[in-house]
Amino acid sequence: MKKLAALLAALALPFAACAAQSAPPASYYSHAGHDDVLSGGVKMIPISTPLGKFRVWTKRVGNNPKLAVLLLHGGPGMTHEYFEAFDSYLPAAGIEYIYYDQLGSAYSDQPKGPGTDALWTTDRFVEEVEQVRQALHLDKNNFCVLGHSWGGILAMEYALKYQQHLKCLVISNMVDSIPQYNDYAKNVLEPAMDPKQLAEVKAMEAEHRTDDPRYMQILTTMHYEKHVLRMPQAQWPEPVTRAFGHVNSHIYTLMQGPSELGASGVLEHWDRSKDLHEITVPTLVIAGKFDTMDPDYMAQMAKKLPKGQLLLCPKGSHMSMYDDQQTYFTGLVKFLRGVERE
Repeated sequence: MKKLAALLAALALPFAACAAQSAPPASYYSHAGHDDVLSGGVKMIPISTPLGKFRVWTKRVGNNPKLAVLLLHGGPGMTHEYFEAFDSYLPAAGIEYIYYDQLGSAYSDQPKGPGTDALWTTDRFVEEVEQVRQALHLDKNNFCVLGHSWGGILAMEYALKYQQHLKCLVISNMVDSIPQYNDYAKNVLEPAMDPKQLAEVKAMEAEHRTDDPRYMQILTTMHYEKHVLRMPQAQWPEPVTRAFGHVNSHIYTLMQGPSELGASGVLEHWDRSKDLHEITVPTLVIAGKFDTMDPDYMAQMAKKLPKGQLLLCPKGSHMSMYDDQQTYFTGLVKFLRGVERE
């Protein structure tokens, strides 16, 4: 996805939310118990790593002692910015949520130089999330994690290690196995593409020419507008174009790999399909019919989870929070409000 930055740099089209807003309760605006009033909810949280201490950026929106949702963005190396559509829906439902740029992303520290590649592992990111939770004083009585794409991997890994601190979990547009994701791309998505264009893309990948503008020119219409965000690229919402423009391409390539049609980096063999049943907190699995991830497989994921539910977005792709927004947020709010009442 990193290569979209050049194509999208000139775009700045606002996205109009399509849901009517209602006012959140007065308590939603309370700052009681929070020490981030001066900064408008922003906290730079210090985290410890094997290479020393760094800081990550978070921003709280709203106040709800019974439910706070930490948003884990995709990539790896993307930013919180494409989650800004949540502003159109969660405040009206009285749901507190926290934007968060993972280490290496946008507003957080971006360690560079010799040896820093050791930081970009799933296990270290899990420990980072746990330190963020502690700094925000969240626990099993109110703490929910929503992970989208790579953030879904991180959310699953966090739940498998630290679910004693969770009230609920949302896995958005992510499967529990990268090998399965790669198989779906190879056996289902690629055969539906124009064979000549696909051959050209594969040739550029084999020749390590994925930075060639032609590479993304082909994939934008052949792949992105069909399976990532089902709108003409010129109409993509401004928070999405801004997030793509800020991607940390080094981290993305190291962990995801250079190809846009599958994973080949650090995450290539990641697979938790046999462990998902160990997550016992209420969990919502969100799938898009046209996603880069297999929606039927995600339906089976929901059945593996002891307290799993499936939300299928029939018009949605990988970014269903935009191309099937009504389904996505209606289902998400219903799930979160249900957990809040428990």
